[in-house]
Amino acid sequence: MTLSSETLSTRAITTGDIEGKSRRPRPRRRIVGVTGLLLGILCFLMLSPFVWMMLSVTKPTDVAFANPPVLSGYEPTLKAFVDLWETTYFADYLVNTLAVAVISTLLALIIGIPAAYALSRFPSYISALLLVLALIFRALPRFAVVLPMYDISRALGIYDTQFALAIALVAINQPFTIWLLRNFFAEIPRELDEAAMIDGCTRIGMLRRVMIPLMGPGILTAGIFVFLFAFQEYLTALVLTDTSSKTVPVFIATQLGQTLPMLQQAGAASMLLTIPVVVIAFIAQKYLVAGLSDGAVKG
Repeated sequence: MTLSSETLSTRAITTGDIEGKSRRPRPRRRIVGVTGLLLGILCFLMLSPFVWMMLSVTKPTDVAFANPPVLSGYEPTLKAFVDLWETTYFADYLVNTLAVAVISTLLALIIGIPAAYALSRFPSYISALLLVLALIFRALPRFAVVLPMYDISRALGIYDTQFALAIALVAINQPFTIWLLRNFFAEIPRELDEAAMIDGCTRIGMLRRVMIPLMGPGILTAGIFVFLFAFQEYLTALVLTDTSSKTVPVFIATQLGQTLPMLQQAGAASMLLTIPVVVIAFIAQKYLVAGLSDGAVKG
């Protein structure tokens, strides 16, 4: 069997085209490379303040604030951390911060789970109005919300207590909690509700035995966000606390603008406040990504 010259030339051209295409860099690889480079630069810019703070608090005081900055030739020290624990009430402030964050998270979930379930299963004009009002309340300037809370806490005699601060944070973060949990509930088919009620479950029993187990990632996601919001809250804690229930963010702000050793202590406190957040984010990143992707589908 013989091949014509035209067929041979056609095959040669096709083979050459294929080889030429295989030698050319794929546009997709270029896009991935550029994207990776940009993300690397972005991560460097975001982490550089934290790295600089870490270097500053581990230097001797005279070296930490030298101009121009000294990057080598010094002996690292943990004196700022030791002074923070021995000369201030940082341990008490850290306990207050953790207690307020835990209390506000538990209360926000206890209130938010049944509220979100009701709003997802009984849509109406009232439900839509409540959701819109929740968004408006969340969007209000913080001072417009915190100052009335200050007057109320004074009138009730609970000013400068962990309970007052936790209740205020529940009120501030509750709209976010309800909206997030409502989206998770909307992902669960209503046929499960009907099947559970046919088996004899009440609404509360169905919520406790069926919905909450299915909502594990969603509840964990909402709880982590509310905890982090409360753990890092500054303005509300500044207004509603004085000395007994002062939190770490308020303590850090009081150290700024003082002496250089106090400024180093503020940096050490910032690092100690950041470490739990980073640890929680790394441990729960799988649940956060899964929870947010599931809860963002329906509204």
